[in-house]
Amino acid sequence: MILALIKLEPIDLGWALGLMAIAIGLSIQQQLDLTWSLALATGRTLLQLMVMGYLLSFIFAWQNPWAILAIVISMLTIASIEARNRIDKKIPHLFQWLWGSIFVSTVLILSYITLLILQPERWYEPQYLIPLAGIVMGNAMNGAAIAGERLVKALHANRLEIETHLSLGATPAQAIATHRRTAIRAGLIPTINAMMVVGLVQLPGIITGQLLSGVNPLDAASYQILIMFMLALATLITTLLVAEGIFRQFLITAAATHPALRPENAIQPC
Repeated sequence: MILALIKLEPIDLGWALGLMAIAIGLSIQQQLDLTWSLALATGRTLLQLMVMGYLLSFIFAWQNPWAILAIVISMLTIASIEARNRIDKKIPHLFQWLWGSIFVSTVLILSYITLLILQPERWYEPQYLIPLAGIVMGNAMNGAAIAGERLVKALHANRLEIETHLSLGATPAQAIATHRRTAIRAGLIPTINAMMVVGLVQLPGIITGQLLSGVNPLDAASYQILIMFMLALATLITTLLVAEGIFRQFLITAAATHPALRPENAIQPC
């Protein structure tokens, strides 16, 4: 027998705050210097999710496609800013490239899911569009940040090696190919690891939320399978595009100091 969701009252959330109070107390006792970070994270979690809860309640009731798209675009912009901050704020046009990369992967994935699998009555059904877009963009953001940070560090740390390859006749794409592949693999590792242990070591948030809300376990598992496959492809597409953008920017900034990287000599990357 599957029971209905137990509604949490304000007093229940107050007791939930006790969990973070214990965490902060342990941090103080162990001298971890995480007191402020934990307190800030607690406050932001509470504020952001409560605001989002009220906002989504209004959006779900309104059913306006423009309002739904505005929510999705806002989430996309925030994800792009966060990814840029984790990679390198100094790289020109990185935000625009991240925004475009996450946008492309999200649109492709959601179009595939909407047209071929879920087929809701309206493509902008907020019950599906907002949560699926959010989880895709969140995972794509993490993959892009990991891959981008790894590639930027590799390009800076191995500049002499790259220039040596160029001097020996390698194309720019060939000179950084190893670092590019390593960065993309790094961006995909968290998603692949999660797929390896899903259902065995952990139950992801989506299936847990559905189980708590009273959804049949097999239905919840089916949705989780769909989501894991979505995340794998979305992360791969995003990391590929972000690596391409960083590569192009590397060519532009390095062209002034190395003749082989000048636009007239550069060969398009693979």
